[in-house]
Amino acid sequence: MLELDDIQSGVLRPRPTPYVATYVLFRIDECTAGRELMRRLSGIVSSAAQRKSSTRDTGVSVALTFQGLRALGVPQTSVSSFSPQFQEGMAARAKKLGDTGESSPENWEKPLGSPDVHVVVTALSTDTEHLESAMERARKAYRELPGITAIWRQDCHIRPDEREAFGFRDGIAHPAVQGSGIPSSNPNERPFQAGEFVLGYPDEMGETLSIPQPEILGRNGSYVVFRKLHQRVAAFRRYLRENSTSPEAEELLAAKMMGRWRSGAPLAVCPMHDNPELGGDPTRNNDFLFKQDDPIGYDTPAGSHIRRMNPRDADIAGVARIHRMIRRGTSYGPELPEGIVDDDGVDRGLMFAFVGAHLGRQFEFVQAEWMNDSTFFGGTVGKDPIAGAHDGDSTFDIPNRPLRRRLQGLPRFVVTRGGEYCFLPGLRALRWLGDLRI
Repeated sequence: MLELDDIQSGVLRPRPTPYVATYVLFRIDECTAGRELMRRLSGIVSSAAQRKSSTRDTGVSVALTFQGLRALGVPQTSVSSFSPQFQEGMAARAKKLGDTGESSPENWEKPLGSPDVHVVVTALSTDTEHLESAMERARKAYRELPGITAIWRQDCHIRPDEREAFGFRDGIAHPAVQGSGIPSSNPNERPFQAGEFVLGYPDEMGETLSIPQPEILGRNGSYVVFRKLHQRVAAFRRYLRENSTSPEAEELLAAKMMGRWRSGAPLAVCPMHDNPELGGDPTRNNDFLFKQDDPIGYDTPAGSHIRRMNPRDADIAGVARIHRMIRRGTSYGPELPEGIVDDDGVDRGLMFAFVGAHLGRQFEFVQAEWMNDSTFFGGTVGKDPIAGAHDGDSTFDIPNRPLRRRLQGLPRFVVTRGGEYCFLPGLRALRWLGDLRI
């Protein structure tokens, strides 16, 4: 049984819709102040056991980087028991992740990726009133606490049409975790073993991963990957227009690249035309598989974004279920007005969070093998047409009869502005950190 009262709600609960969110990064300059911050925040963070109420979709999450654990004075025997990827940090793993060129760490927004980032506090709610209430509780925890410095903030919000910057409905897919009581958004997908997402439990391979020590620190925690992703909306629109013969063809091409129409309706269910009613229905917009109805990808190309991120039951090299992640995105920045195909110089995009228990075989594997390579499904050297690390020479194949269509010269539509590998401690672990006397 999952110890829901010890697991942060942000690990298991899907992002609400509509939503507003705020990310705040902190530097710990004095370890005793950092421990006091952990003690105070432990009383603010909501658990996954929180019952249904008007504030259930409002919550605060607290995560720490490797450098943050060291700043708290956590013993070396403990910090060295965390995963090697976490210890190295995202910036050191950039090449493996495809964060090169414009996305390389030297171009990241400061202080992202630097040793100064120690604590990430996230507040999320359905509206600004409840978000401000949550943020005020968090501010009381660090306000007038010498030795703690807020060094970065990012505010996020849902667009009026509930879509991300490229115009697609977001936040559709969410896996079920055994013991969570939260169903999957795909009725064809059986629940995952809890150890895929929460430390201290058996995973899909029947193993219980070695957790950070002592057990009170590691158990019921999760790893979380935060990434700020800038979206080049004008470039995306321009590419669609240059490779289409009509507005209708633009929409179909966008759908082929994503695997869904902008409304959220999946090509697997409606391959020839959009169905906004289906796209907005959470009981139907994720109810599909690939293997039996579309093994080659005539409807949903094998190289499309959603089929790469979650191949479902498609024939691929390896076992898809051991690479599944909980993925959540929150939009930032203003909309680019409809029809504009010239960059206005404004920063807009997604703050993305990936939650799991295995940084290596979940997030890093998906980035390297599924997003930026095509070998796993027997494809060419193409990359994810939406989020791949393109250099202007990439291709994207759209299966068709009698001949496939191959898109050429895909530019980079998504640029990494920064990110962090973090650890989301359980609530008991937060109190343990607050009581450190070493």
